[in-house]
Amino acid sequence: MGHIGSALSVADILAVLYGEVLRISNPEDPERDRFVLSKGHAALALYATFFLKGWLTQETLDTFCGENSQLGVHPEHCLRGVDFATGSLGHGLSMAAGAALAARMQGSPRRVFALISDAECNEGSVWEAIMFAAHHRLANLIAILDLNGQQAFGYTDQVLSLTPMIDRIKTFGWSTHEVDGHDTAALNETLSNLETNAGQPHFVIARTVFGKGVSYMENQIKWHYWPMSDAEYQQAQQEVEVS
Repeated sequence: MGHIGSALSVADILAVLYGEVLRISNPEDPERDRFVLSKGHAALALYATFFLKGWLTQETLDTFCGENSQLGVHPEHCLRGVDFATGSLGHGLSMAAGAALAARMQGSPRRVFALISDAECNEGSVWEAIMFAAHHRLANLIAILDLNGQQAFGYTDQVLSLTPMIDRIKTFGWSTHEVDGHDTAALNETLSNLETNAGQPHFVIARTVFGKGVSYMENQIKWHYWPMSDAEYQQAQQEVEVS
């Protein structure tokens, strides 16, 4: 159950993306929008999303982290619906920028969405991708930052401060937007009204709560890696169902 708190923090974002925003008639459509889960440790939420989309059976979902399962801790591209294997943090936005440039070169209308973590922004490769995308004016690239304010070794502002993030991104030449990452209506409105045919790439800062909906888990660092007891699991399930 590692990284369950991170999965909870992005659940609303994935619900909006796959329920309202992404243009994917089926995962094999060559003109489908592309999605990169750069913070691959939130794969549990992605698998649950695929199940709800009908791309995974309950039987397959139940094999998570089992022997010979396609559902590992991080997503692999062998799984239907996963375009890019991720989990080595800091590289997803680079792949997304490349995919966005490829779409332009092919004259395709497809868009590319990348969900990144604030901790990933400690890495230089993220900022190289930000510079690259701004230089090429990749308007079909949308980066969504899951700004939950923490990472494995502590709170982000204490480990390596990114504040004020929106000003930093603006300086690099991106169109910036800020939204409550758990307000699905606001998130949908923001993502659905971006100009993706020409202009700047888009950076959406989604402010989220790590472990959202579980009282003992919210904003607690240890739940990046701490396993739940059976009693804690039952409590979490009850609280999430109530909320």
